Amino acid sequence: MKNWQKIFKIVVIVVILFSLFYVFLMLEAKHLIIKVISDGSGRKTTIDKLEIKPPLNLEIKNLEIQGVFKASYIYLSPSIPNLLRGRVALNKVRIFNPQLTYQRIPPPVIVQDSTAVVEFPQAEVAVPVVTAPAPVSQDNKVFPIIIKSLKVKSGLLNFIDSTATAGSIKIIIKDIQFYITNLSTVNINAVSNFNLRASISWNTGEPDGRLFLQGWANFGKKDVLAKLKIEDIDAIVFYPYYSTWVNLEKARIDKAKLNFSSDIKGVNNNVDAVCHLELIDMVRKVRPPQEPQQKAERLTDAVLDMFKSMNQGKVILDFTLHTKMDQPAFGFANIKSAFEGKIMEGKARAGLRPQDMLLWPGKLVQSGVKSGIDLSNAVVDGAVALGNGIKKFFERTINTPASEN
Repeated sequence: MKNWQKIFKIVVIVVILFSLFYVFLMLEAKHLIIKVISDGSGRKTTIDKLEIKPPLNLEIKNLEIQGVFKASYIYLSPSIPNLLRGRVALNKVRIFNPQLTYQRIPPPVIVQDSTAVVEFPQAEVAVPVVTAPAPVSQDNKVFPIIIKSLKVKSGLLNFIDSTATAGSIKIIIKDIQFYITNLSTVNINAVSNFNLRASISWNTGEPDGRLFLQGWANFGKKDVLAKLKIEDIDAIVFYPYYSTWVNLEKARIDKAKLNFSSDIKGVNNNVDAVCHLELIDMVRKVRPPQEPQQKAERLTDAVLDMFKSMNQGKVILDFTLHTKMDQPAFGFANIKSAFEGKIMEGKARAGLRPQDMLLWPGKLVQSGVKSGIDLSNAVVDGAVALGNGIKKFFERTINTPASEN
């Protein structure tokens, strides 16, 4: 009898404590969450409404982190046993209509003189390239979090990159549908399956592109296997990235569409991404009949014909990117390097000699290139800056000094 009384008292005490805790959450959870987010982000945070549904499920309406993120609805279903062990553990996370802004800003340039140190915004930076990750301190501890199921519906990402050499890149990834399971920083054997679908608005009036990503990852062991596809890429949008080695105006390129796909495989943080880039459509600006064809146009035609001759009439570029899973990096320098390699491959396949320039590719004469000297001048004069590697290749191949026309 006494044992039952003790058990009863314990149950009553637990119920009372839980009720008090529940009331506290009802009254203070909204302010507590706002404070945590504001302190962590350094930005003003607002929540229109927060409700707690038994046992401890949270419904958050109209969360906004000023200038960075907002969502119309967030549902959080915690795992109580894991929470009692001090882990941030959630069975379900549902986020509706999230909007995120991500902006890359070039680092400031520090100028130091005898009297002061002055910081100036950096005007130009090189296109990002693959770099080795910085050493990670052994003392760093990963924040413990477990999410069994995370879904994002109707998301939107504003991407702004101000680090490009010749201007900013602005695109909108919208209609984001994202799903991932078993996201964990605690269990190193947890395998997460993920699926992402979205549309990409180029802000140019061109039809939206389409983005697909599917696969699995073990974030503890840093293993990954995934397939990425991006269809109907508006290549003109990314012109600030490659403006130093292609002149669209002189080449009279008005529109260009690309498809991109990549098979991604990573083991122990070492990732190899086998990439496939294909030009599917290009529109040239109309040239008045009385205006002669510029060297840039002739060289562009020659390069395109060379690519088509090696790929059954298609303009294709295949390359492999080597990077790290915890610090993924990709830059247009990778594409430029692969492009120059393709030029060299074409030269080797054709056994190209100076006297062969009128025969390969077949449309050189039709494009208006009458001799090897014309093609050399087209490169050396910089009508199309396709990069020093290509320039040197043509100079070595033709072995003819450039002259002014």
